Amino acid sequence: MRDADPGLFGPSSVTWQLHSDPMMWIAGVRALYLQALLPRAVRGVMQNSEFRKDAWGRLMRTANFVGTTTYGTTEAAERAGARVRKIHSMLSATDPETGERYGVDEPELLLWVHCAEIDSYLHVVRRSGIRLTDAQADRYVDEHRVSARLVGLDPDRVPATTGQLAAYFEKMRSELAAGPEARDVDDFLRKPPVHALMIPARAIIWRRVANLAYASLPPYAHELYGRPAPPPAAVTRRLRLIGTLLRCIPAGVRWQLPPKHILRAVARLGPGSRPAPYKLHRRLVILDGPGPV
Repeated sequence: MRDADPGLFGPSSVTWQLHSDPMMWIAGVRALYLQALLPRAVRGVMQNSEFRKDAWGRLMRTANFVGTTTYGTTEAAERAGARVRKIHSMLSATDPETGERYGVDEPELLLWVHCAEIDSYLHVVRRSGIRLTDAQADRYVDEHRVSARLVGLDPDRVPATTGQLAAYFEKMRSELAAGPEARDVDDFLRKPPVHALMIPARAIIWRRVANLAYASLPPYAHELYGRPAPPPAAVTRRLRLIGTLLRCIPAGVRWQLPPKHILRAVARLGPGSRPAPYKLHRRLVILDGPGPV
């Protein structure tokens, strides 16, 4: 096991531990809401995919990409990145107002999608009760300049700290809008099409997930979408409650769900590589620099 390939991040990374948390699913939905607020970016999605018909498939493909790049071998991660870059290089979108045709792999669009994901992952897991030092949060953002490279971005032009990430979002505020495509994403996430037998589950489970993901967005996003959200303190309480409940489900049970990247990673690297956010507290010396043991 000592010579096994740990992949792009490895068990000593913040990413390895955080991405095993079940709240990542809510964070992923939050990222979709945020990404949809940049018209040029969401237009590229809506004009090049059957999002309304295959949104579940898109969500699973995104989850599979994150799982592969986090827990897969270096070769598997690089292969997944190459596949994404190739697909993006063949796609374009049209601005309905100006008629401009542009590629969906424009660095500005890729950067928005990347930052919306990383911000959402970090925001939700921290707000739901996972304790990270500021240095660990910065390390997480910095680690994901690697994943930014995989989709075609220059890592040197990607935020490397939470402060840089916040400054990026502040700079982008004037370009954001809840256009027709964002409304379509909102409508889908609030009431996705499901088989008739699944309608009760959608009302009981999915609606709560989507509502909580929406509520966790920054206030300016609520203003753009035009839908209110509960007070921030109430949202934080709900995130902590759901996080606590989901974390009570044994990891071995949760990891049995497809595509089982974590189980394969542990089989490859040994039981000591099992990810768990609480391990970050044990690794402060490694992650945050020299200190008392």
